[in-house]
Amino acid sequence: MNKIKKVSLLDIEKKHKNHQIISMMTAYDYPGAIQVDESGVDIILIGDSLAMTVLGHPTTVSVTMTEMLHHCKAVSRGAQRAFLVGDMPFLSYQADSAEAVRNAGRFLKEAHIDAVKLEGGRNVLGSIQAILNAGIPVMGHLGLTPQTATKLGGYKVQGKTVANAVRLLEDALALQEAGCFAIVLEAITAPVAKVITERLDIPTIGIGSGVDCSGQVLVYHDILGLYDQFVPKFVKQYANLKDTIIDAIREYRVEVEQHTFPTDSHAFDMDDEEYERFLKAI
Repeated sequence: MNKIKKVSLLDIEKKHKNHQIISMMTAYDYPGAIQVDESGVDIILIGDSLAMTVLGHPTTVSVTMTEMLHHCKAVSRGAQRAFLVGDMPFLSYQADSAEAVRNAGRFLKEAHIDAVKLEGGRNVLGSIQAILNAGIPVMGHLGLTPQTATKLGGYKVQGKTVANAVRLLEDALALQEAGCFAIVLEAITAPVAKVITERLDIPTIGIGSGVDCSGQVLVYHDILGLYDQFVPKFVKQYANLKDTIIDAIREYRVEVEQHTFPTDSHAFDMDDEEYERFLKAI
């Protein structure tokens, strides 16, 4: 039996150097991790978006370290090949660099994740550098940062003005200088994302930031049509499994109510002689 070769940071760097597009997808549990892993995706992100898609919160802010680690553990048990990145939740890295290192370390030590992702630019550089100094790989995240969407005025596209675009580029360069191995660019205007990508030596992973990024990421539940409370413009739905699942469950309910499920083929039999002895015993 051939051992599965796990994607490493060196593999990601090599792919970027060879101008090959990097694929990233979220996963939040064991079966989802197996499915995404077997698809051949390079990187699996255990995103704090699970707060909304899995736990039913209105934003990503509510998810805790305990919840993130719980889901990261499930994903790491299911994914054997992909490089795994865990999202550090709100207030797990902003307040104190030492706390940021401890929390980042838990993703690796307890959940067996390969790297962590932090939202923000120069404002969180201290925490990023401290985590990197501890030997933990970091992926950055710029543009629309959901954890601080209120500060941005809501879920707004970034890079629409010169000042904002310059700030994004400067933040990206600062994250690269600090040692981030890649940066997610979320909801940044395509021309600005293209310039940032061209200026960096590390890969950019786009989500709603155009085709010129070094790679792309989308949410598992979005592309499969499992979450429809909020569907961003940049999402392409590759399947509509929600309706398929509801139809299947509805068919099951009807068969149960009509007494057509289960049939004999779904039941276990008992030896006739044992059954007779059972009847006499009672």
